[in-house]
Amino acid sequence: MITDIVEIEKTDESNIILAQSHFIKTAEDVYEALITSAPGIRFGIAFNEASGPRLIRVEGNDAALMDTAAKNALRIGAGHLLVILIENAFPVNVMHSLRSVSEITTIFCATANRLRVVVCREGEATAVLGVMDGESPLGRESEKDREDRKKFLRKIGYKL
Repeated sequence: MITDIVEIEKTDESNIILAQSHFIKTAEDVYEALITSAPGIRFGIAFNEASGPRLIRVEGNDAALMDTAAKNALRIGAGHLLVILIENAFPVNVMHSLRSVSEITTIFCATANRLRVVVCREGEATAVLGVMDGESPLGRESEKDREDRKKFLRKIGYKL
């Protein structure tokens, strides 16, 4: 058994969602969920089959994001892995719709941060053990930090 860390490739403008799913129609169902979630969203979806032809199924509306999602899915290599890259939207805009896709069993993360995926490989099988999302905290927020956070969320329209 070999444990490895896979650095995710993405642009600074991209958010990534990693999940586990279980059925060949996942890529199409996720496409439908995303396209109806946020006007102007651009995305690429890659889904690793775990049996049969074991192909990486790819959908999306942006060729570059589709290619990058497929490259990341291949590098991670876990069966039933779902890699979604989005631009012109945030994960908060699509998570409700994604959670309603019946094939999705687990969502590992949704982030714009640097992302590393911890995997375990044995023979022809690979599993995602977890994710390293961003960097470790530097300390607890002060009262001013708290006020700044609240102002920021209202400024961008996520709180009233």
